[in-house]
Amino acid sequence: MLLGGCALEQPAAARGAATRSAYVTPALWEVKDADTTIYLFGTVHVMKPGVDWFKGWVRSAFDQSDELVLEIVEPEDPNGLASTMAGAALARDGVKLSDRLGADDRAKYQAAMSTNGLPWQAFEMFNPWMAGMALSVKPLEALGYKSDLGAEKVLTAAARASGKKVGALETVEQQLGYFAGLPMEQQVNFLTATIEGLPDMDREFASLVAHWQGGEPDKLAAEMNESLEATPELAQVLLIQRNANWAKWIKRRLNQPGTLFIAVGAGHLAGKGSVQDQLAALGIASARVKQ
Repeated sequence: MLLGGCALEQPAAARGAATRSAYVTPALWEVKDADTTIYLFGTVHVMKPGVDWFKGWVRSAFDQSDELVLEIVEPEDPNGLASTMAGAALARDGVKLSDRLGADDRAKYQAAMSTNGLPWQAFEMFNPWMAGMALSVKPLEALGYKSDLGAEKVLTAAARASGKKVGALETVEQQLGYFAGLPMEQQVNFLTATIEGLPDMDREFASLVAHWQGGEPDKLAAEMNESLEATPELAQVLLIQRNANWAKWIKRRLNQPGTLFIAVGAGHLAGKGSVQDQLAALGIASARVKQ
């Protein structure tokens, strides 16, 4: 989720002390016609301190751009975002979350929530995707990943400091709707798969981030595909369908002159069904930017 799903995040802990800086070279693509240039940059929504990525061709492309376009523009009021999430996740049928799980899965779920400092009792009124999202983010905070160091936050701050317009491909309500619209069986599968993956989260996420840092989208895609095998329906909703929508948006935007810097989860720009694949299906070429 934090590389290719949705950009919604739980509130992060305070910024920690910076570690030794490491300059990295994430991948960047370009789509252009006679009077429009659109850069495509894959992001990581949470990051550890000390990763020095906003340089080189990424910074150059950003500086040349008139506008930053993200998946969503997060509301400035975190309480408002939390309220919107809670409203979208509320179980309208009155069934408690734990009652949707079998005995074994229920025990694993309650233990995972408690271990990660999430009171499972407070989630009983919600649908399973809400707990799955929380368990996708909260453990990473304990491992030192911080959302205020995520690429979107850095890019947004830089855009506002330089007076660039900040736009979005989707609204918060749309992103939440992708989860809320999932059939209950898929929501439960998402939650249980997230729980099963918790023991390997540190290793697997670190590996994905390393591929992002090294500009290795093919390797990133291979690992993501493996991790999504348990929930293929979720991948279709959160990745493939949205990639197709964004490709159509980019095609329309090429009719307006200017330079844009589009930043979305790195998983959307990697592997089969990526935004680049969807653009190719529309007859639009994209090219990897080389330094």
